[in-house]
Amino acid sequence: MNSVVDQVKPTFDTARALARFKLDKPHSGTYVHTRGWGPVEGRDLFDAICPADGEVVGKVAGSTKDEYEQIIKAAVEVQKTWRMVPAPRRGELVLRISQLMNENIEDLAAIIALDTGKSISECRAELKESIDMGTLAAGQSRMLYGYTQQSQRAKHRMYDQWLPLGVAAVISAYNFPAAVWAQNGFLSAIAGNTVIWKPSPKVPLTAIAVQQLAVQAEKELGLEGVFSLFTPSDDALAELMVRDTRVNLVSFTGSTGVGKKVASIVSETLGRRYMLECSGNSAVIVDETADLKQTARNLTFSSIGTTGQRCTSMRRVIVHRSIHDELVELLKKCFSQIKIGDPREPDTIVGPLIDAAALDHYDNTIKKAIEQGAKLVYGGKRIDRPGYYVEGAILTNVDPSWECAQEETFAPIVSVIPYDTLEEAIDIHNNVSQGLASGIHSTNIFNIEYFLSAAGSDCGIAKVNMGTTGADVGSAFGGEKATGGGRTAGSDAWKGYMRRQSVCINWSNQSPWDHFISL
Repeated sequence: MNSVVDQVKPTFDTARALARFKLDKPHSGTYVHTRGWGPVEGRDLFDAICPADGEVVGKVAGSTKDEYEQIIKAAVEVQKTWRMVPAPRRGELVLRISQLMNENIEDLAAIIALDTGKSISECRAELKESIDMGTLAAGQSRMLYGYTQQSQRAKHRMYDQWLPLGVAAVISAYNFPAAVWAQNGFLSAIAGNTVIWKPSPKVPLTAIAVQQLAVQAEKELGLEGVFSLFTPSDDALAELMVRDTRVNLVSFTGSTGVGKKVASIVSETLGRRYMLECSGNSAVIVDETADLKQTARNLTFSSIGTTGQRCTSMRRVIVHRSIHDELVELLKKCFSQIKIGDPREPDTIVGPLIDAAALDHYDNTIKKAIEQGAKLVYGGKRIDRPGYYVEGAILTNVDPSWECAQEETFAPIVSVIPYDTLEEAIDIHNNVSQGLASGIHSTNIFNIEYFLSAAGSDCGIAKVNMGTTGADVGSAFGGEKATGGGRTAGSDAWKGYMRRQSVCINWSNQSPWDHFISL
């Protein structure tokens, strides 16, 4: 950092946060309750690199094949007793974990910032979402409802009930290293499943810190062994877990390409389940009646917040031709006001990309779009400082069929595409392989309702006069098409972590065969 930045008081104490979770020295990435944390001495270590400056902030002993076997055996065994624990009691565990996250929110936010490079405000927001998810799951544990049906037989009762699946594996991505685990792990736990967490090796420190809090809660409540941690340095080892028939559910968050592989492997064994939250390519339609200043403000953070590294990040603005130029100018004005910098700088709003590979992808995406005829009207350059920093980029003159509009760029790049009729806009909007988040900015109730109808957005999430990012844990989260179809968080998403059983009880003391058989 330069001398000016060095004089700025940081937003958090790096040394304190690392020491709080014993991450100021090499730490194991493996936890199983039968043994505790894995060994570090004599083990190969991999680096935890902070994207803000490219420096190593921690070292982790990656999980091995033998350690996975210990984890899965323990998870299977614990689940036999965990499934019989009353669901409200299971809810107490996830509530306690969320309380511990809240009690440690500042140090946890610092760890997430060091792992991901996200601004400290975004890290706090992620943790708030995780904490809220614990509260929701704890309440849901008292509401694992089944329906009562009317039997066609006299003196018979029928009903549905929901039962635990077994062992759930949660494979999380680097962009939300705490929230994705909370969304999946908390619902899995109240459902009566034990949980094995395989985090991205790009962000191992967050997983270790959160696992420590989960272990503390388990010990306090006498409910040890529900949550385990499996952090191989090589993702190839994760395939052990995906292929393992002792794992009943695999919840995967990441790219569509890897999601397809997960689905294919899990589907080889009938009865096992997968839940996918894969690539997004979010778009917002802006019609001629929209409040453009509100629209520009909303779309700015959806485009460049989290450096465009959200599955819900907005990639495409589909705008009525009559207001195209005005909206572009407003977006440029908004983009210019976003402070990009180190999360340790107090006024930072947006941090860096995750690594050097993401930088190259950003450069190549913009270069190819320009070669095809797009116009770069704002940003599009690397920022000359340590770390992986880039400017938000606005592309115009983009054909909807080009790669920059068809693929998830996972960078702060937005393509602005004009349209003439709403039907044309919806066709552009839906004509991509992904189907996660979507939106419309309008004050025309007819256009809004059309967008929300069966002929409108084909995505799992639809927002009106909002950005595409930002999740409310009370609603189900997930998408259609190449996004994978999975749902987590609120609504009835809990059912995805359980198995349905149809029950019929005969209380008549009679049998349909009584007139055939005499006893």
